[in-house]
Amino acid sequence: MLVPITRETFEQIIPLIATGPQYAYYWGKPADVVRRLLISMVALTLFWLLGNLLGDAWLAIKLILDIVAGLYWLWSPVYLASVRNNTYRRYPYSGFWRGRILDVYITEELIREEETVNKFGELVIIENNEKRVNVEVGDREGFRATIQAPIRRIYKGINPGQVAEMLVLSKQPDLSRIDKITDIYIPNADLWVGAYPYLRRDVFVDVSNELGGARRSNSPPRSRNSNVKRRRRYID
Repeated sequence: MLVPITRETFEQIIPLIATGPQYAYYWGKPADVVRRLLISMVALTLFWLLGNLLGDAWLAIKLILDIVAGLYWLWSPVYLASVRNNTYRRYPYSGFWRGRILDVYITEELIREEETVNKFGELVIIENNEKRVNVEVGDREGFRATIQAPIRRIYKGINPGQVAEMLVLSKQPDLSRIDKITDIYIPNADLWVGAYPYLRRDVFVDVSNELGGARRSNSPPRSRNSNVKRRRRYID
């Protein structure tokens, strides 16, 4: 099931300003907060030195920069989330998609690499890996996509056959080519799965209910080799 939605509704589902879950995503771990605090301190120190060099003419501008730098640790998650949202808001067309979960499996992904030196003075690369849950979804028209997210205990309730919903983005008015997808919503389990919470969840659930959330077919999607009149493609 794929239903085009209006631009107004789309901009409500993926807002310009960060939502609570998006802010929490970029707030990060304690180490991330400490890093932002250090950046704030360095910036404040730099502006203090410039203020001493430039004198009274610098005071008005310095006050503004001090406020911005001093609160960097607090406002930067909003900025980063808003920039990420804007990369999706650039797509002119969008649609509400509903299908089924086809498969659920675990993989180990390389998150980042760190360079260090061992006791012999040799350069050593340390790989930081993280286990991820992969949820493959699809529909009767042959569309397939995989959503990946860090493992959480609540994901144990995800099973093939469950209904899955998400927003799809396209440059084509008829949505014949899907360019981007968002995190997915599993209504029966009230679960959200994705690496980043693109959707404003309350608005998306309202759209789901309005489009007939109670009328979900129990029929599984056709196989990958089924003949369909038009096959939507997903390109990341």
